[in-house]
Amino acid sequence: MTVNTDGMSAEAIAQAIATLKISALEVTEAALARIAKYDSVLNSFTDVTADRARASARAIDAAMAAGKEVGPLAGVPFAVKNLFDVKGLATRAGSKINRDLKPSPRDATLIERMEAAGAVLVGALNMGEYAYDFTGENIHDGPSRNPHDPTRMSGGSSGGSGSSVGGGLVPIALGSDTNGSIRVPSSFCGIFGLKPTYGRLSRARSFPFVSSFDHLGPFARSVGDLSLAYDAMQGPDADDAACTTRPVEPVTPLLAQDISGLRVAVAGGYFQKNVFPEAVEAVARVAKALNATRTVEIPEAARARAAAYVISTTEGASLHLDRLRQRPNDFDPAVRDRLIAGAMVPAPLVDRAQKFRRWYRAQVLELFRTVDVIIAPATPCIAPKLGQVTFMLDGVELPVRANIGVHTQPISFIGLPVVAVPVPLEPMPIGVQIIAAPWREDIALRVAHALEKMGVAAAPQPRGI
Repeated sequence: MTVNTDGMSAEAIAQAIATLKISALEVTEAALARIAKYDSVLNSFTDVTADRARASARAIDAAMAAGKEVGPLAGVPFAVKNLFDVKGLATRAGSKINRDLKPSPRDATLIERMEAAGAVLVGALNMGEYAYDFTGENIHDGPSRNPHDPTRMSGGSSGGSGSSVGGGLVPIALGSDTNGSIRVPSSFCGIFGLKPTYGRLSRARSFPFVSSFDHLGPFARSVGDLSLAYDAMQGPDADDAACTTRPVEPVTPLLAQDISGLRVAVAGGYFQKNVFPEAVEAVARVAKALNATRTVEIPEAARARAAAYVISTTEGASLHLDRLRQRPNDFDPAVRDRLIAGAMVPAPLVDRAQKFRRWYRAQVLELFRTVDVIIAPATPCIAPKLGQVTFMLDGVELPVRANIGVHTQPISFIGLPVVAVPVPLEPMPIGVQIIAAPWREDIALRVAHALEKMGVAAAPQPRGI
């Protein structure tokens, strides 16, 4: 039997399976068929794990037939950025070099937790090389494409994650965010994305970029689905030193709580510069819906971005020194050259960047004494055209790749939780950051849920496939 699950949320799929209206295998076959039909346009997948997915789905259906408990995501298809270890696959991390690695003997912790909740892994997703990218353009696998206009960027580095969810190939995908790599694809592809607090979700058995501010998190087309995935993945993990003590704090039951008492402010100054009119409009719509009349200045945000660059490029260079020495011609030249530059940054400058980071974190946390949520642009513009090198802003020509993350870097730099919410403008959607204090994902998700209910934030149907 062929079933049509197009447009169904993860919540709806899990409910239909739990009530025996459809089987997990039927859902899996529908997802595999949609990938086969549309991924030739989107190029979001690098590996489709069809045999594994079918085996998982059959096991769920057998458990259901035996009257056993199934998880809250039972039968829900999901996919992961190809820097997650997937048992039986080499962990590419978007690179040519990593394809020579042996197949992973075990899945990443977050895959294990998603499957424990019943979700079905259907594949691994395209990404920018070694996660050092904001565009979604991979020279080895080709670019992942925007589901609303395939001539445009999906965003990076989790480009395949954004493209696959935005295009409806899977209801949930996992990605990583170091400087903006969840929030940028969410913004460009018109979906919801969660960058949790640093240390909230385990990074065990994923390929690193900048360990001191790498995050993993989910993408979805609704806040409910985002929260279900987030709750399934929570919990301490001794295999990740940054994620060893925080208890599980479910947020799904809290989504509908009233937000009228929350203190919401708009990020001013730096966050109102270097933005196109569409980003200004998106923030204004969100601010109006939340009755946010106050503006707060995040101190030294420009310097925070500069320090984030210093730490990113030096930590990344340290990780890749042997590859740079032995196989320099197998890198994307743009990635290779930035890593080489990072290897030459003097140590005293790195030390200054780290000292500034501690000061900056203290200053931003002080803001959360008087506000609960800060809203800011996720990207300065809608998705640029594939291959676009520069854009004009206020009469100044700026490089695209370097400036897409201008508003995300100062936030992930200090590990704050953020939900990127899509504002469905014409001709393309664009995202807004909902930023909360550390460990308050619940607040950011509640605000995102309220915006979704008001119709201000919504994932538009893909128009490019």
